[in-house]
Amino acid sequence: MDSFMFSSIVLMATLAGAGEGDKAVSLFESSVEVAVEGKIDTLVFDRLKQLGIEPAKASLDEVFVRRVYLDVIGTLPTSQEAREFLDDRDPDKRRALIDRLMERDEFADYWAMKWSDLLRVKAEFPINLWPNAVQLYHRWIRTSIKDNVPYDRFVREMLTASGSNFRVPQVNFYRGMQNREPEGIAQTVALTFMGTRAEKWPKDRLSGMAAFFSKIEYKGTAEWKEQIVRFAPEKAESGDENGEPAPAVFPDGTEARLSSDQDPRKALADWLITPENPWFTRNIANRVWSWLLGRGIIHEPDDIRPDNPPSNPELLAHLEKELIAADYDVKHLYRLILNSQTYQLSSIPGTETPEAAANFAYYPLRRLEAEVLIDALNQITGTTEKYTSPIPEPFTFIPEDQRSIALADGSITSSFLEMFGRPSRDTGLESERSNRPTANQWLHLLNSSHVQRKIEQGPNLQRLLVSRKSARDSVTEIYLTVLSRFPTEEELKTVETYAQSDGASASEATGRKPRRGSTVRFSATGREAMVDLVWALINSAEFLHRH
Repeated sequence: MDSFMFSSIVLMATLAGAGEGDKAVSLFESSVEVAVEGKIDTLVFDRLKQLGIEPAKASLDEVFVRRVYLDVIGTLPTSQEAREFLDDRDPDKRRALIDRLMERDEFADYWAMKWSDLLRVKAEFPINLWPNAVQLYHRWIRTSIKDNVPYDRFVREMLTASGSNFRVPQVNFYRGMQNREPEGIAQTVALTFMGTRAEKWPKDRLSGMAAFFSKIEYKGTAEWKEQIVRFAPEKAESGDENGEPAPAVFPDGTEARLSSDQDPRKALADWLITPENPWFTRNIANRVWSWLLGRGIIHEPDDIRPDNPPSNPELLAHLEKELIAADYDVKHLYRLILNSQTYQLSSIPGTETPEAAANFAYYPLRRLEAEVLIDALNQITGTTEKYTSPIPEPFTFIPEDQRSIALADGSITSSFLEMFGRPSRDTGLESERSNRPTANQWLHLLNSSHVQRKIEQGPNLQRLLVSRKSARDSVTEIYLTVLSRFPTEEELKTVETYAQSDGASASEATGRKPRRGSTVRFSATGREAMVDLVWALINSAEFLHRH
């Protein structure tokens, strides 16, 4: 083990020891009692009271600022952004920050990434949208999010789209699935927009929904890989065992009345996006809650069925009503949830009962997504990643400063993204993304030259280490950069002691006297200690998780 690795492990152990017990807990929760501020909180806390579950305490500003940046834009706050928020004395600063974050470009990048997972935005096998179609489709998704297109319109445009997949972006919804037979399309629509597994439906129910897609035609053109997707009224329908075409029946059992020249997809879209539909609004309200709170009110969010009831039916019904009243403005739903005390609870449970998690008694710890994690490492160190594609097309060029959350194509990946659980975008299932820690992930963060080079050579850290700051100011800047909070006095003393002992060891080998004290500038040995500090913080559970 090299000296960098050994000294870094020593520092990580000492920092962990400095944060044990009540002092560690105090970093994550406030002593202020949680105040119920809206309908969401009333419904959640009334349910907890019925179950005899003690909710967590409120989160500190230091926790909230990092959490909301990661949850809303998938990006760490800079040290300056964190400092400004923590120094702000405005009692309404949390609400103001939420509003600002939802107007940033990263908001559209991050949520386009989420939707691209569900909509299977992938150029290569087994989806095969092809690179130029991927860019067109992703740009439309991102623009829809940025412009806050109402969710019902967003869905209807995909369901009713016709034309070239290279020129009409919404058409790629019908291209972005492995099974393009009518029953396969019906299953994809049900999963994506109803949150239900149609393959588990009775056969006649699935056949009734599949009939809405029986007249879709996929037709090639003279342009390589281009396809036209269109309604083809002349197309012969496949029949049942008696040769009779299956009637188009809505999933609620109502038979559709269609003329021969009417595109059945439009009838299905009109039925699906109405507020009376029992699946449509419930599905998106549950998904948004799951994205922000770590699990759905119906869990899993893409497995809605009668025998999988919501943990809090009144809460889910309230979110549905709010979304309908807001004309499917999804940002309205984000604001309601993010401004609730439920979302702003500490991640330290008030009780250990298993029902606490299902009833949102605390904010759940979740490891950062692969894309968010590598972007955070790059932001901290001032480095970049290089993404390439085996397909030499102009549409696959990726600028070196491209952030991972803004990658359009699920086919373009890296060993880091694969290792840390980026989904392959083959199925559209939420569970395709894995945030479970593995031994390979720990070894990569602890011992890879990839991460070590970023820390040792990253221009952001180099500028900090050669600045004319005192040792204590530099440690504070590092904590704000990596963890979005100020270090505790005990942490400052631990790092200073470590830096001095590291310098003393080096002086024995070099014959030079170490420079001590909290106001010294960094010597060569002091810079090594700060590199070790960055390494230790990046490998901490506090950095690797939302909390």
